[in-house]
Amino acid sequence: MNEQELQQLVEHISSTVFQKPFRHRATFNRRLRTTGGRYHLNSHDLDFNPLVLEQHGPEELEKVVKHELCHYHLHLEGRGYRHIDADFRHLLKESGGSRFVKDLRNPEITNPKWTYFCGNCGQLYFRKRRIDTQKYVCGKCRGKLEMDR
Repeated sequence: MNEQELQQLVEHISSTVFQKPFRHRATFNRRLRTTGGRYHLNSHDLDFNPLVLEQHGPEELEKVVKHELCHYHLHLEGRGYRHIDADFRHLLKESGGSRFVKDLRNPEITNPKWTYFCGNCGQLYFRKRRIDTQKYVCGKCRGKLEMDR
């Protein structure tokens, strides 16, 4: 999908779901890392993360577009456009937009490197960094932690 098709998609969703026109620009922004999209308060433009489309498909992108259009239309109307506002939550629920985007991070980065278990109760602990098993104990039963091999 190129930026012209994205612009048409945003305009179509705005007119069909919200019954209001979208009169600004919608673009892809590769610098976005963990967020699906962004609404610019000053220019009223929308940015979208292309990874949403690449990793999760057009259905997830449509949900992100609806989310950002909620910010857009509510802000232009002078109503509560922030995540904590009741107007935003109500419109988001009505439109079917997603509250959070699915995880966009690289799975190799998010996987834990170290696994520990409690010798007493068997509770598992996953950590990115190594911990001192002489210093820390199980949070559940205070048992001795051991490194899983």
